[in-house]
Amino acid sequence: MAMFQAPKGVPEYFGEQAAAFLAVRAALSGPAALAGYGYAELPVFEDTGLFIRGVGESTDVVSKEMYTFEDRGGRSLTLRPEGTAGVMRLVIQHGLDRGQLPAKLWYAGPFFRAERPQHGRYRQLQQVGIEAIGSDDPALDAEVIALADTGFRSLGLSQFTLHLTSLGCAGCRPDYRRALQSFLAELDLDEATRARAEVNPMRVLDDKRPDIQALLGGAPFMVDHLCGACTEHYAAVRHSLRILGVCWAEAPALVRGLDYYTRTTFEFTHDLLGAQSGIGGGGRYDGLMASIGGAALSGIGWGIGTDRTLLACQAEGLEPGAGPMIDVYCVPIGARAKDRLVGLAGQLRSRGVRVDIAYGDRGLKGAMKSADRSGAPLVIVLGDNEVQAETAVIKEMTTGEQSTVPWDRVIDVVQARVQEQAIERNAR
Repeated sequence: MAMFQAPKGVPEYFGEQAAAFLAVRAALSGPAALAGYGYAELPVFEDTGLFIRGVGESTDVVSKEMYTFEDRGGRSLTLRPEGTAGVMRLVIQHGLDRGQLPAKLWYAGPFFRAERPQHGRYRQLQQVGIEAIGSDDPALDAEVIALADTGFRSLGLSQFTLHLTSLGCAGCRPDYRRALQSFLAELDLDEATRARAEVNPMRVLDDKRPDIQALLGGAPFMVDHLCGACTEHYAAVRHSLRILGVCWAEAPALVRGLDYYTRTTFEFTHDLLGAQSGIGGGGRYDGLMASIGGAALSGIGWGIGTDRTLLACQAEGLEPGAGPMIDVYCVPIGARAKDRLVGLAGQLRSRGVRVDIAYGDRGLKGAMKSADRSGAPLVIVLGDNEVQAETAVIKEMTTGEQSTVPWDRVIDVVQARVQEQAIERNAR
């Protein structure tokens, strides 16, 4: 019988990798929670029309990469390729746009794109995202960007770059569109690219093919065609970023792969990831909510790749989430000892101590081998003699030292030692 395997392009995390993955996700979402962003759990699939209207029919995401299917009721549904459109739908459907503004939300989970799998590019990709809806304050733009920067730095990452630009607004984009189309009309483009230039000329700037990029030297940039209001907004964003201590590189050619971006647009890349260097990005989307049937509210947000950020940590030799999975391993020898340690494990867990037990009624030698493999720094050994004497043996696995502790003091002693070891690990 053939062995089943995970679908191609779908990474899996377990053991030490899972601990690192969870640590990265917590690091990326933690700063958002401190800034008043509430968690939102979003559907994994939505009405296909939401992404066509919200993301943009001319984008590669919609035209080439979506997993779309028809359900039993004949409805067209799509596995979510990104998070912002779904958040906008949630805000409109549940009236969050009529409450306290800006509405601040963060989310995390899998997203799906039918791409050719390669290192760092997956068909099921994991992201953390935030959205702030209902304010066009440039200081909010800076806050959103700074929260991503803070998350990366909390992991110890240093070799990443923030690329920043402005894509203007509905007022100044038409003149730029005409200037760009005039430039592109003089180039020797293939038929598909020329058609794309007619529908959305800025999308051509995002074409990664070397031969197309070679033709784009001298192309006009949106940042050089901003209206007065957009120029002031972009200057204010950079002013607030300076206050927050966030560094950036000007990126006038930055477009991003989605149609809804306006004004502030940004991307984080990592120097050591090669071709798949992007680790996240986002921007302002002032017309998105109205385009899917909501109020004309502005918003800004980002999506950071959890998978990519983990790869960046590994490239820099960082080990997020490193350390033992459990704090204490209990070794019972005999039925009475097992009953006692089962109860003790429950009490320690209720105090936040991570505990496992040598199940299966193994002998001392086999149970201690399991204790060693568990990686737990502390082991509690309890046999008939200890039960009789109302004591327990606590062994420090790193030093081999062991001590006999009165049973009524075991919980306090273990908890104190676990806290000491945690302090030592954090100080390294």
